[in-house]
Amino acid sequence: AESTLYGARGRRARCTRVPLDKTNVSCRSRSVGFGLSRRGGAIVFRLGFWQATRLETRRAANAAALVARALPEIVLDSAAPSVPMANRRILVKGRYDLARQLVLRGYLMGGTPGVRIATPLRPESGDSAILVLRGFVPSPDAMTINPDSAAEPGDVVVRGIGETLPGEGGSGRVERGGQVTWKRLDLAAVRAAIPYPLRATYLMETRDVANIASPTGLPIRIETPELDDGPHLSYAIQWFAFGTIGLIGGTIIARKQRHGPESVPPRAES
Repeated sequence: AESTLYGARGRRARCTRVPLDKTNVSCRSRSVGFGLSRRGGAIVFRLGFWQATRLETRRAANAAALVARALPEIVLDSAAPSVPMANRRILVKGRYDLARQLVLRGYLMGGTPGVRIATPLRPESGDSAILVLRGFVPSPDAMTINPDSAAEPGDVVVRGIGETLPGEGGSGRVERGGQVTWKRLDLAAVRAAIPYPLRATYLMETRDVANIASPTGLPIRIETPELDDGPHLSYAIQWFAFGTIGLIGGTIIARKQRHGPESVPPRAES
């Protein structure tokens, strides 16, 4: 059967009505939908396995860190340790170079904004300094502080956990109002800012009664980071759950469409 269409200028055009096979369209849409559901589920499951792999890697690193922390304390002197210092308990005596301390912006402690202070410590003997993450100082804008408020002058005895200074990512160094702040520690950037040799390991000063507190009580010592699973386990469970829901949901929809009412073909026009 044919029908006529009229254009904007009244010209007559002819078109042919082609019967629409709804059954075939339904089958094709069902097949495409189920295929997309399976493909999406496979991708989501792959993300779940990726998080599970990251969890295993983190647990292995945590186990190695626990072994290192249980080893005897390293006393840092003029001789460079012959063993890696990451996650080792370290003791060092010396003086802070307060004129070259680094202010790390954008931190919170107990809901209070502030900064972290990292200061080079020059040991009693030897020419290689070690950077010490001394603690947290409250700041309303998490950037600006009075450097003298966190001074620890004179000879100090520092105990803490050794951590490797990151070598990539950049420091995010910013100067505002005459004060320089850093977003993160970066080995190359820190060495460029300090005119004497610096070890590739920094020391996170721990909350230890043997530490000498500053006259103002600042900076506040930071708790040693916990060796936990992180978010990887919960992420893996979520991805596996999403993948299962997608596959089951796609299968149910496909079955409902397959067993649905048959479409009635249109009657031919005379």
